[in-house]
Formats: sequence, structure tokens, C-alpha cells
Amino acid sequence: MGREQRPVEGVEMSSTFWEGKRVLLTGHTGFKGSWLSMWLNKMGASVIGLSLPEPVSSPDLFSVLQLDDVVKDIRGNVIDPELCTDIISSNKPEILFHLAAQPLVRESYSDPVATFGTNILGTVNILEAARTFESVKSIVVVTTDKCYENIEQDHAYTETDPLGGFDPYSSSKACAEIVAASYRRSFFEDRNVGLATARAGNVIGGGDWAIDRLIPDAARAWSMNKNLKIRYPLATRPWQHVLEPLSGYILLAEKLWKDPVAYSGAWNFGPDPGSVVSVKDAVSLAADKWGSGAGWEMLDGNHVHEAGLLQLNSSKANNMLGWVTRTDFENAIEGTIEWYKKYYVGDLNMMALTLKQIENFERSNLSV
Repeated sequence: MGREQRPVEGVEMSSTFWEGKRVLLTGHTGFKGSWLSMWLNKMGASVIGLSLPEPVSSPDLFSVLQLDDVVKDIRGNVIDPELCTDIISSNKPEILFHLAAQPLVRESYSDPVATFGTNILGTVNILEAARTFESVKSIVVVTTDKCYENIEQDHAYTETDPLGGFDPYSSSKACAEIVAASYRRSFFEDRNVGLATARAGNVIGGGDWAIDRLIPDAARAWSMNKNLKIRYPLATRPWQHVLEPLSGYILLAEKLWKDPVAYSGAWNFGPDPGSVVSVKDAVSLAADKWGSGAGWEMLDGNHVHEAGLLQLNSSKANNMLGWVTRTDFENAIEGTIEWYKKYYVGDLNMMALTLKQIENFERSNLSV
């Protein structure tokens, strides 16, 4: 894979910075983790991954992209403190991205204990291990836009808004934010180590096969010529392609390395207001991009509570990091559907397509 990266207007990620950096990425086999692993490797980083022994979906993106060829693939659970310590001790990472989580709202209702354990104790274990070793200089803990106390009003949440969360998933991520803030103030500030949390919106992109997510559910249904069934067609979400927040995480980690005092704290990486649209509008556009055989219908019955209105204000990242979004809503949907259609028709070189989408995103043009 090539190591050169084209400059992007407004976003100054540096492949020179990442060349040879030792990066620990928890949750590296997940949807976002797999995309991030590939992007970091492309820029020359040495990626060490920690994820659960078994994939959380079938198929799974990490295996489809054969990323075990480019990532040091370690399997285990972040709720094991000794494992977290051993990995950092033996690999001496310089930068840490903590993505490992139980990420599904509906699953958190089914198993709240495991959700709280992974999302809170897992964060504690990783940060506790990181504070023990001098190699770690920059830490990004990834949470969610759902960590805010959602008042269901036309209000774009800023980093200073109250944390909360109705469901176990959302509240566990709010707790992870508090844990990170405590570790930052109690331990990392004195060591001049940058520690930030990152909150993104409803992320879409090729290779997500988690259940109860709109576009993955749509791709599965339409690949079998079935209608997609949806629960809340009028709920709005801040839709964004996966490479949008990942570009923010990468840029933030660089800034933390260079100036931990200025860039530690909480950061929103949400889409432009034009990408905050209803589930109905999102699935209608996706169906149009898919073409023949793509339809949807309402799912009858009572459903667990999910936020109806949710928006992020990313002015802080825009102004302080120079981070900007580069794909509009239609382009994000188009690139995502293109990925799934190629996969389901049997395209055997999904790594090449994924890498091409990363390269085109760097040029501010997601579609291949």
C-alpha cells in the first residue's frame, strides 16, 4: 500500500507524522475499527489491535478485508485488566484509540450488565493500563452523540451540554465520558499526556453488518430481494460516512501529541446540518441508489425507546482543529450503497475498493 497522502483543504492530517508510530486500537475488528486500521496502515503506522475473540457480526469487515495481514491482531476482552496492562507493556504504543464497546441501543436493553461492564469498566481498564507506561502520549476515547441528555428539541448539542442517556448504551457512554475526564484531570495532565473523547453521529459506510442499523439492515434485505422493515421513520439522525469522524479522530490524535493541554477534552465530529434527516428520507435515498428491488415498510408492534431527534454542533472541531466535513448526505449514501452492492454481487477485492474510497475521500470525493 502507498504511504503518500494528498493534502485535504481544512484538514491537515500528516502521513509523515504517522509513519512508524506505534498505535494501539481497541475494537480494531469492528466496523469503524477496521476502516481506521486500514487508514492508519496506509499512512505508515504500526497498528496493534485488541478485540473480542469472535466477530460480533457475520460477515465481518476485518475478515473481508483480510486485515490480519497488516495489523497485529490480539484477541481478548477489555474487561480483563491484566490483559490490557500486558498489551501496553509488551507493545509500548505511543498513541491509543479506544473504540472497543458494546455499541447497540437495543442490545443494551437485552444485556445491560454486559453493556455497562464493557463500556465503563473497559474504559477504566484501558486508561489505567495506559497511565502506567511512559510510551503513551496521545489517547482518543470514542463515545457517541447519544451520551448527551437528549431533551428532544431542535437543539444541536455542544461539548458543554449535560451528559445523560435514557437507555443503558447511551448512559454507559456518558459514564465513559466522565471516566475519561477523571483520568485526564487526575493522572494524565500532570504527565503532559493528551486525552480526549470523541462523539460522532450515526455512522454509515460499507462493511457494517451489525443488527438494528438502518443501512446494514437495508443492504441485507435488498440483497435478498426483500423489503426493509423500519421502526421509527420520522426519527432524525445526524448521518455521516464513517471516514468523516475517523478523519477527526486521526487529526485529534495528532493535535494531542503536539499540544496535549490545548486539545484534551471532549469533541463533537458530526455532519453538516443538511445531513440531519429522517430515517424515512435516508432509506428512500438509499433505495433509489440501490435500484430495482429496494423497498421498505413499517414494522408493526411496540418498540423500545430510541431518541427521536438528535444533532451535534461541531463548531469546536471546525474552529480549533480545522476539521471539516467533505461528503454531503447524498454522497455518503451513494458511496455506502456502492460498497454493499459490489460485495453482494461477489466482488472479491473489497480491500482495493475500500482503499480506493479512502483515497477518494482524501480528495474530498468519496465515490469511486
